[in-house]
Amino acid sequence: MKNHDNQPSPATIMQIGSGFWTSKLLLAAVRFKLFTKLAEKKSMTAQQIKTMLNLKCTDIHLYDFLDALTGLGFLDREGLLESAVYSNSIHTDTFLDINKPAYIGGMLDMLNNRLYQFWGNLEDGLLTGLPQNEIKAGDDNLFDELYKSPERLLEFINAMGSIQNGNFNAFAQQFDFSKYKTLTDVGGCGAVLSTMVAKYQPHMKCISFDLPAVEPIAKDKIAKTPYSDRIVIASGDFFADPFPKADVVVMGNILHDWDESKKMLLLQKAYDALPEGGAFVAIENVIDDEREKNVFGMMMSLNMLIETGTGFDYTFSSFNKWTKSVGFKSTSIVPLTGAASAAIAYK
Repeated sequence: MKNHDNQPSPATIMQIGSGFWTSKLLLAAVRFKLFTKLAEKKSMTAQQIKTMLNLKCTDIHLYDFLDALTGLGFLDREGLLESAVYSNSIHTDTFLDINKPAYIGGMLDMLNNRLYQFWGNLEDGLLTGLPQNEIKAGDDNLFDELYKSPERLLEFINAMGSIQNGNFNAFAQQFDFSKYKTLTDVGGCGAVLSTMVAKYQPHMKCISFDLPAVEPIAKDKIAKTPYSDRIVIASGDFFADPFPKADVVVMGNILHDWDESKKMLLLQKAYDALPEGGAFVAIENVIDDEREKNVFGMMMSLNMLIETGTGFDYTFSSFNKWTKSVGFKSTSIVPLTGAASAAIAYK
């Protein structure tokens, strides 16, 4: 929080301290599917929105809700109060209409339904070093707990797909696949990465590898694409089973789930699955070595405290140290979208 005028100001303190107000405003709009419905209608008055969403609040609070979304850039508005007509901004029309391919609302749904309440226990996480989510009262693995419920499993898979959608899209186009023919996505969830690579790299064949409970969901998603002949869904436990061998092994938001010893185990298994000259890729919010710029990466690391207790996000320097100790010859890093990067190690 730097003040270039060298004068004390409470503005940033209050903006950050009340930040959950802004967050909940957006999350509520996504929960109501406001942006999807506005995309269908193109534009609506406040009263039309109130009726459509079945809101019982006073009109002034309705205007507060819609005009705050407007002030934050999520809605466009013509007119004022009773005469106002609202429509999606270019950003929400692109990313928060569920009928568009760039939709990222799945992650926002999980933020609202799960993580919003769990982050209220951040202090307890820092004091105890223990997870603050569904496994707070027990010893179950988070993923075992999530996968017990088909509804929560689907929400989780949709969330992981939406948060990485832009990154996977960028990686599939920016990475040099010319020397490779096969790819394994470890922890592939709904096979979003495999779909992107198959789309932009027609010579590539992909394997999406995840737990057995994920297989029917991933197969259903792949069946809706034109790439099912080049994508295989494989089931297994990536700690207990060897990775399917491929020229490229990718993990998207996987390494950060675990402590350092398990990170090293996964890196060794990736190394073993690759041929000489093969590439391992971690697509995550790699923290800058100075630990000043990628604040989102550090907050994601705190989210791993909330979710797993011992998982953490990391710097590229740490990635270099770990991959070198496993045996990888060289590394590189490719910025993707937002705070995310592809950290690459070559065998």
